[in-house]
Amino acid sequence: MRKAKLYKIFGWAVFAVYLCVLLEITVFRHDFLENPPFTNGSIKLVPFAGYADILSRRRYLSFIYLFGGNIAWFIPFGFLLPYLAGRAKPPQTAAIYGFLLSLAIELSQFAFGTGQSEVDDLLLNTLGAVLGGLLLKAYIKRRDKKRGITNEDMK
Repeated sequence: MRKAKLYKIFGWAVFAVYLCVLLEITVFRHDFLENPPFTNGSIKLVPFAGYADILSRRRYLSFIYLFGGNIAWFIPFGFLLPYLAGRAKPPQTAAIYGFLLSLAIELSQFAFGTGQSEVDDLLLNTLGAVLGGLLLKAYIKRRDKKRGITNEDMK
């Protein structure tokens, strides 16, 4: 088996583990299926209202954990998915699929009552995915420069 193919298989395995961990901390929590579906979930449509409340109570570490975590947990998604999928345009692909994954998580949290479904989570998760896509774009540019590949070579 070629080395490149082994890297690809390993990459998809890492991506699968990442998704399992992400879903474990967001949807499939300890209280998953404890309540009947659609009886315990809540939706917050006002962006960042929860963060304003946290800051007004001077819970700065909670703010950093929640705000930063919503971004940080999606950076690997924005990097890995376009990288493993091939020639996709990293930031655009990351934004679209990051938003869709975040929406699926938020709807699942509402359905199973395992978290609060918040608009700001959609925005911050998508931002995290875009940052991952931008990191990938920078990585590809640096890698190609080392290899002596230019944009003209790609056409």
